[in-house]
Amino acid sequence: MSSVLEKILGRPDDDDYRIDTHAPGPEGSLPLTPEMLRESPSGDLFGWSQNVGMGWDPARLLGPQVLILGTQGGIRDEDGRPVALGYHTGHWEVGLLMRAAAEEVAGLGGVPFAGYVSDPCDGRSQGTTGMFDSLPYRNDAAIVIRRLIRSLPTRRAVLGVATCDKGLPAMMLGLAGTWNLPSVIVPGGVTLPPTRGEDAGKIQTIGVRFARGELSLEEAADLGCRACATPGGGCQFLGTAATAQVVAEALGLTVPHAALAPSGQRVWAQMARQSARAALHMAESGLTTGRILTDASIRNAMVVHAAFGGSTNLLLHVPAIAHAAGLRVPDVTDWTAVNRSVPRLVSALPNGPVPHPTVRVFLAGGVPEVMLHLRRLGLLDETVLTVTGETLGAVLDWWESSERRHRMRQHLLERDGVDPDTVIYPPEKASAAGLTSTVTFPVGNIAPEGSVVKSAAIDPALVDEDGVYRHVGRAKVFTSERAAIRAIKEGRIVGGDILVLIGCGPSGTGMEETYQLTSALKHLPFDGKVSLLTDARFSGVSTGACIGHIGPEALAGGPLGKVRDGDWIDIRIDLNRLEGRIDMVGDGEAPATPAEGAEVLARRGPHPDMASHSLLPDDTRLWAALQAASGGTWRGCVYDVDRIIKVLEAGTKALAAAREDGESASAGGTVNAGGKESAGSA
Repeated sequence: MSSVLEKILGRPDDDDYRIDTHAPGPEGSLPLTPEMLRESPSGDLFGWSQNVGMGWDPARLLGPQVLILGTQGGIRDEDGRPVALGYHTGHWEVGLLMRAAAEEVAGLGGVPFAGYVSDPCDGRSQGTTGMFDSLPYRNDAAIVIRRLIRSLPTRRAVLGVATCDKGLPAMMLGLAGTWNLPSVIVPGGVTLPPTRGEDAGKIQTIGVRFARGELSLEEAADLGCRACATPGGGCQFLGTAATAQVVAEALGLTVPHAALAPSGQRVWAQMARQSARAALHMAESGLTTGRILTDASIRNAMVVHAAFGGSTNLLLHVPAIAHAAGLRVPDVTDWTAVNRSVPRLVSALPNGPVPHPTVRVFLAGGVPEVMLHLRRLGLLDETVLTVTGETLGAVLDWWESSERRHRMRQHLLERDGVDPDTVIYPPEKASAAGLTSTVTFPVGNIAPEGSVVKSAAIDPALVDEDGVYRHVGRAKVFTSERAAIRAIKEGRIVGGDILVLIGCGPSGTGMEETYQLTSALKHLPFDGKVSLLTDARFSGVSTGACIGHIGPEALAGGPLGKVRDGDWIDIRIDLNRLEGRIDMVGDGEAPATPAEGAEVLARRGPHPDMASHSLLPDDTRLWAALQAASGGTWRGCVYDVDRIIKVLEAGTKALAAAREDGESASAGGTVNAGGKESAGSA
C-alpha cells in the first residue's frame, strides 16, 4: 500500500470486519386497523415502518405529527463544544430550540419530526464572492422548505426555527406559502454583547480602521476575539436578523414576546416549548397560517418595522412574504405612507440615539411593548389573529398587565441600570429624545423607480437646521465593491465626495450587501460629507447617507449606470417630510439643473467598465433573470410563477417567429445552380 493510501485509509483492526448481515427489528406491532390497510396510501403505512425503524415506540404512533424545520448549522458536542463549526452563531444553537420543541410535542402525545435547511452568514461573506449567493439563497431555501413540508404528507403542523438574515426570511416565505397548514415561527434569538469591547457590527470595520491607522494590530486582535460574547443567536444590533424576528412576531406568527430572546438561556428555550404548544393548539382548533397572514397583518408588520427603525432589507422580505401568502404586495408608496405616520420608538444599535443591544430591547418589552404604544396611537389592526388563537388585541391586553412584562422591565433596571422607557420610548417622549422616522425613499433622474436610505441614521451634525440633508458634490464611480473599498483604505475618498457604486444589483452581483463600504464611511473620520449611491443593498446595521436599492439597476439600463467620474450629483433628503431626490446635475465646471443632467444622461451609453461580475454563478444569473421577470427589486425579488410563465411563453413565440422569418428569408434567398442569388433575397 502506498504511503498516501495508508495515511488516508489507516490500518484496520479485527473489529472492522465483524459485520452484521441481519437484525431482529423493533419490538411491538404497528397500531393498524383493517380500514387503514384498505384505505391508506402505501406511503403512510411505510412511514410507520420507518418511524419505528428509527426507534419510535409503535404504541405512540397515533399522535399528531409535527414537523420542526430548522436552520441548524455545525455539529455541537453534548457540552456545547464544536465538533464542526457552523457558518455563524445564529444557527449554532438552533438545534437546542428544536430539541425543546420536540420534547414538548412528544410529552403532549404528538410525534415530532425534524428537518434542516441551513443558512449562510452575510457577515462572513462580506466583500467575498460568497455574497453573490446571499439574497438568491432566500428564494432557493424557501422552495426547499416548502418541498420538505409537502414531503411529509401526514404532518398536522409545522414549526419553523430560524434566526438570521436569510434563514428566517426564507422560513417565513416557506411557511407563508403553506397557508392551509398551522405553522409557528420560533425565532432563534440574539447573542450577548461583550462586557468590554465592540458589537458585531462595528467589529467588521477592524480591517479598514487598521489600514487608516485608527487601530493597532493588538487592538484589532483583542476586540475581534470578544465581539460575539455568547455562542448562539443573531447579532446584537437591530440589523436584518433582529428585524426579521421582530417582523415575524408582528405578523402574528410567533408566541408573544418571542423575538430577540437571548440565545441559550432558560427564557429562550421556554419560548420553544410555548411554540410547540401553540402549534398543537392550532392543529386541534383548525387555525391555519392563511388566517393569520392577511393584508392587515402585513400592514401591522410594516408599522412595527417603522417603529423599531428596522433594517432596510425587510423592504425586500416583507413584500416577498406577502406574495408567498397570495396577498397584496406593498409598494414604495405604502412604505412611504407608513413611515410618515409611525413614530420611531426604539433606541438601539445601530441607529441610536443610545446604542442599546437587542437583549435590552427584549427586556424592555420587545415587540408587545412597542405594539402597546402603537395601539394607543390607533396604528394597529387589533382584530388580526395570532398563533395563540387569540386576536392581537387580546394578546396586548394580557401583556399590559402580565407579570412577565413587569419582571422583565424591572430586571433591566436592576441588572443594567437602564430605564426600559429609554430603550422603548413612549411616543410623547420619543421625538424629544431624538428618535425620528427611519426610512426615506428618494427618487430623481438617477433613481426613477426609487431608492432607499436609512435617513434617521444620518449624522445630525450633517443635517441643516430645516431638517434637510444636502450634499452637492462630484461623483467618484466604481464598478466593483473591491475597488471602492480599496479607494477608502488608500485615502482616495475624501470629504465632499459622492461615492457611486454601479453594476452591483441583482444582474451584476446578485444584489450584494455592501456593509464593508457603509461601515467604513460610518467609523472613519472625514472632513466633510461623504455619501454613497448604489444599486446594491446594505446590511441591516448600515447607517449614514447611504442610498441603495436604486432602480432600475444599472445593468438593466438604469441611469445610474451612465454616471461618470466628475459628474455633479445633488442629494436632498428631508428627514422631517421623509422625501428626497438624487439627481445628476451636469458634468461641467459647476452644477447645473436636474433637467440638464437628465439630458446628459439620455445622450450617454452605459459605463464602459460595467459588467456582471465574471465569477457570478449560473445559479445567481438564473435567479436574477427570474426575479427581474417577476417585477424586480421593488416587488421583493420574488418568483412570480404566473409572470415568469407569461414571459417564457412570449419568448418562445418570439423565437419561433424569428426562426420562421429566418427560414423564409433563407428559402427566398437560395443560390441557383449558376451561383447567382435569386431575386427573393435582395
